[in-house]
Amino acid sequence: MPKRISISPHLTIDELAQRYRQATHPTERSHYQIIWLLAQGRPTEEVTAVTGYSRDWIYQLVRSYNRLGPEALGDLRRHNPGAMPKLNDVQQAQLLEAVRGPAPDGGLWNGRKVTDYVKETFDITMTRQQGWVYLKQMGWRLRVPRPQHQETDLAAQEEWKKKLAIEVERIQTEHPDATVEVWAEDEHRVGLNPVTRQVYVEEGETPVAQVNWKRQWLWLYAFVQPQTGETYWWLLPYVNTKLFAQVLKDFAQHFEVGKDKRVILPLDRAGWHLSEKLEVPEGIHLFPMPPYSPELQPAERLWPLVNEPLANQAFNSIDIVEELVYQRCRRLLQQQKLIQGLTFYHWWPEVTAA
Repeated sequence: MPKRISISPHLTIDELAQRYRQATHPTERSHYQIIWLLAQGRPTEEVTAVTGYSRDWIYQLVRSYNRLGPEALGDLRRHNPGAMPKLNDVQQAQLLEAVRGPAPDGGLWNGRKVTDYVKETFDITMTRQQGWVYLKQMGWRLRVPRPQHQETDLAAQEEWKKKLAIEVERIQTEHPDATVEVWAEDEHRVGLNPVTRQVYVEEGETPVAQVNWKRQWLWLYAFVQPQTGETYWWLLPYVNTKLFAQVLKDFAQHFEVGKDKRVILPLDRAGWHLSEKLEVPEGIHLFPMPPYSPELQPAERLWPLVNEPLANQAFNSIDIVEELVYQRCRRLLQQQKLIQGLTFYHWWPEVTAA
């Protein structure tokens, strides 16, 4: 008959069982389970089968427990204070203040420049990786800035959001029996000019995008209802007042906009949007945005989706581009949940059915 392992009585069987069930860390829980089972007189073969640990490792754990008690159980790395930081608190604060400004060479900060700064300022040597780690520890993240025009008026943007909500209430009050919806409209230029995008590739492979710089364009007119993710598209060779009027007319006919259905349409201040010669169908209420405010425009979020089939390719004919964009828009018509998630801003008016 195999000899059973002897467990020192640092804890009773009931106490071991309680600690096993209350343990939150997986390692600690497994260790208490092993000691608890062995303390009950279970054979080692059974314990190895139940826990998945090898016999030699169990013997080692038992020896440690018998000598040290519960302190030997769990992930002992929790007692490891780790290496001393290369920079003390004062030096880290000085580095943080430096990173808030331009890099010493006038360029942009990165791990290497942090390393160089630490060496020159504190005479402390560290690797580029450690420089990057310090940037991360200080809460800095690598991000591509969102472009914002230098004449953008943030206060005017906030005021416009309030006015949009007021406009919705006004239209609902003036047309109590009509359905009121809030759409957005914008135009996007597509053509033979290359579109470069990041792509996933196998490790070690360098992606190459074929380009052929040609300046021939089409214009995509896009309508989106952020609340539902519904879209409507026109692909035309130009943008002007006459074509925009035709697009509005077709939109109104397609969605039966008129006496019983009103559409508030935020858009930018392009000349063809606000021309006195523009014929606006009944039921459409244009609502111009403040100047230099593309961040208010939900339709702007559609363009990366539209560009996907054009990315990293070169085309010899604008007809090929037209067909690709046409097929892409057809597919996007069916992806309302995706588009709703991209365009339904938290401040966008949520209109209930009449």
